[in-house]
Amino acid sequence: MTTPCSDWDVCALVCHVINTHWRVEGNNEKQADPKEDIPSQWIEASGAVQAALGDPIRSSATVSGIFGEQPFSSLVSRLLCADTLYHTWDLAKAIGQHVELDEEAMAYALEFLTPLDEAIRIPGGFAPKIISKLDADLQTRFLNFGGRSDWRS
Repeated sequence: MTTPCSDWDVCALVCHVINTHWRVEGNNEKQADPKEDIPSQWIEASGAVQAALGDPIRSSATVSGIFGEQPFSSLVSRLLCADTLYHTWDLAKAIGQHVELDEEAMAYALEFLTPLDEAIRIPGGFAPKIISKLDADLQTRFLNFGGRSDWRS
């Protein structure tokens, strides 16, 4: 099944999300295996991130990344959550489901991502944004910022 991420089918999309969780968690050796139980791999990867967030030392540890140095908890709450939010919609769209994304999460992601606008539009990053209609709802504006066109727009 194809997805809004033109380079990925559903399995590759889900593996990307799992692998992103492993990278953010700091385990660069773990990789999703599309031949194995994908739901179990998701539970393990997301659980590892949750465990790291629950550890005050790991949660507050400074990590480096594309957006500079920041506490691990900040990397998760900003980059990882925004990535997962976009790909949640991508997966739903690919399998023919409608999803209403969390409004607070979308607003927070846009607040973080908007100042980074052009810096995130790189190969392997965000697609060119779509200019939203003036009266567009939050989900449409969020998806358009990420280069996606909501079926409601």
